[in-house]
Amino acid sequence: MTVTATDTRVADQGLSAPPRCKGPVLHPRPTGRDQYTISEVAEHTGLSAHTLRWYERIGLMPHVDRTHTGQRRFSNRDLDWLDLVSKLRLTGMPVADMVRYAELVREGEHTFAEREELLTAHREDVRERIAELQSTLRVLDYKIDAYADARRASEGV
Repeated sequence: MTVTATDTRVADQGLSAPPRCKGPVLHPRPTGRDQYTISEVAEHTGLSAHTLRWYERIGLMPHVDRTHTGQRRFSNRDLDWLDLVSKLRLTGMPVADMVRYAELVREGEHTFAEREELLTAHREDVRERIAELQSTLRVLDYKIDAYADARRASEGV
């Protein structure tokens, strides 16, 4: 099985495709396949079916095709979009900002500047949180080293 990684919406707009996550793929997408049930998407993404329906309801998920019986059929483009949404959530982007970004994408190329502005502002928030986490990590490292030194000293090492 080969995992597909092209986001045609990005390619169609003349932008380079985002890097794919290096983490484990829960359910790889077979080459040549572009139809997935909600349970397959839930397995692939780690999101619940309830969350996927909610994303669609709030406008975070673009239009999802349906079968003649009304069952959702997700495409590779949908999975690529969910990959981006998952990364934005991981960075702590508020849902309202993600929904706004999705609206801008749907509105078309004339929103490039506004999308760039939204992502640039969020990137600055992420950088600030990373700096805070690095500072916290330094404190933890210091405390761990202090306890290790104290333990070794008490053991007579």
